[in-house]
Amino acid sequence: MTPVQTALALLLLPLATALATALFFRRHAAVGRALSLAAAAGIVLLGSRLIFFTENFTVTAEWLILGPLTIKLGFLVDDLTKLMLFVVAFIGFLIHVFSVGYMKGEAHAARFFGCLSLFMFSMIGLTLADDLIMLFIFWELVGLSSFLLINFYYDRPAAVAASKKAFIVNRLGDFGFLLGIILAYWAFGSITLADIAARLDTSPELVATSIALLIFCGAVGKSGQFPLHVWLPDAMEGPTPVSALIHAATMVAAGIFLLCRVGVIMTGDALTVILWTGVVTALFAGVTAFGQRDIKRILAYSTISQLGFMVAAFALGSLVARRHGLDPAVAGVTAGAAAAMFHLTTHAFFKALLFLGAGSVIHASHHEQDIYRLGGLRKKMPVTFATFTLGTLALAGMPLLSGFFSKDTILILAWQHSPVVFGLLLLGALLTALYMTRLWSVAFLGEARSEGAAHAHENPAVMTIPLVLLAVGSIFAGYQWFYPEVLAAVPTVALALQQGDGHLLVVVCGSSAFVLGVVIGLLVYRPGAAGDFLQQRLPVLYQVMAERFYIDALYDWYVAKVQQRFAMLLNFLEQVLLSGLIIRGFAGLVGLLGLGARALHTGSLHAYVYWFLLGLVILWAVVAGLFNLS
Repeated sequence: MTPVQTALALLLLPLATALATALFFRRHAAVGRALSLAAAAGIVLLGSRLIFFTENFTVTAEWLILGPLTIKLGFLVDDLTKLMLFVVAFIGFLIHVFSVGYMKGEAHAARFFGCLSLFMFSMIGLTLADDLIMLFIFWELVGLSSFLLINFYYDRPAAVAASKKAFIVNRLGDFGFLLGIILAYWAFGSITLADIAARLDTSPELVATSIALLIFCGAVGKSGQFPLHVWLPDAMEGPTPVSALIHAATMVAAGIFLLCRVGVIMTGDALTVILWTGVVTALFAGVTAFGQRDIKRILAYSTISQLGFMVAAFALGSLVARRHGLDPAVAGVTAGAAAAMFHLTTHAFFKALLFLGAGSVIHASHHEQDIYRLGGLRKKMPVTFATFTLGTLALAGMPLLSGFFSKDTILILAWQHSPVVFGLLLLGALLTALYMTRLWSVAFLGEARSEGAAHAHENPAVMTIPLVLLAVGSIFAGYQWFYPEVLAAVPTVALALQQGDGHLLVVVCGSSAFVLGVVIGLLVYRPGAAGDFLQQRLPVLYQVMAERFYIDALYDWYVAKVQQRFAMLLNFLEQVLLSGLIIRGFAGLVGLLGLGARALHTGSLHAYVYWFLLGLVILWAVVAGLFNLS
């Protein structure tokens, strides 16, 4: 099998599975589950062949010719593609395995696994895309399949509302992405990234910056950056494996992958905007997490915060490299892409672990999700507790675990760029350790605080084995030797960046933030404490955080009060002015003129002669007036 055939088979396998399930086996849960699991295993095998045994290549073929525009379809397999494919394939497979146990007994499990396969098809297509059009097509398919997964429990109003919210909010960002593609074609006459990068110097900087920021809008929507983050916490209404799939390895990571893929066209001004978007998102989501009680919602805001770190990392790597004239690129992986993708990879392991661990807790405690109604799970669920603890420590940035190395890279870049940015991101790291300690302590320590928690028990091996494997990745994914040679470009560049100025200071500060966050968290949110610390001592602040700083309420007010009334005004104007006065009025006027004209047609020859002569007199009078005839 040639590399192109391998890539094509990798892409079409989950699509065929999704279609087969939808057309023939939607009422056969066992068959749908088996097909999806087999497809996930096939993705791992084909993906491994493409990643480990195939040289980088590009292949394109003409698909559609529209005048001067030729749309091509093709595959781009480079180091960035291989790393993203590694994350999607392997973590996606573990989520499939976990889903077998978690979705056991669900009435519509076949539909779930079919949508899961469609999602994998969309993500693989996005990863392999060679130009902006193909990127955008699979980008939208990712949005569609995520809508179907979030809306799996379609009989629940909350799930329906969450899926619609995710779909609409993402369309806002995607509209900017589409405008960026159109502007890129207008400016450069091409939609291929290599062509755009080669012709970038020929366009005004304003045009290039506009293209970069418009494409970034797509990443803002998909990766839940402020202010288009509002859909991501509500996406928790889907089954927990969906949450892991969306938040850890695939959908939200697509925005970061997009930035890294189009990084060659980013200008300095665009990078500055991207940097501060990431910093604001990281801090905002970190603070908001303290007001949440739902275990999945806390992890959702954690994801938003870490995505902010990734976005900031991309901008910082590029800005620092440009400022100092550095070129740490290895095999085409730039400093910005390396810093972002390194944290994306480590985050994929420990965040998938945390979400699946949360799913294990929810499944075992009879769907209890409020951390203040859990407790006492340390002894009842030892495997889940141990793996969840490792995921928590990795996310918090404990030294020698994976999250420490990737976050250390970001902090070093921030130190080299600006002390202000460094201080803000260090605060974000402290908040991460603090709110994760809160979640871990309240949910697992102390005594059970509900019937569900009291009767909790460890889940079967089909659910715990993925947790153990992800825990291994959470420990070692920050080490260069963890990556095979063909995937070594990203960690090589990222770890090289850690040798910059002030490395020791950054390590000390980062480690201190971790220790301080954990210690404060254990003191404030100690086991057995009655209620939430902030809720008891700062109820107003806690309420603001619980209501997510009222941003969702602001959006709801805007839609209900402003947008709806503006739509009513437009409808009124359309009905009264356009349809009433212009269309119906013009039709009525023509009708009246027709009646008048019909009255003149009497059939009398004398009347016709009279009107003819009258017309001649009027015509003569007009001509005489125009030419001054007397």
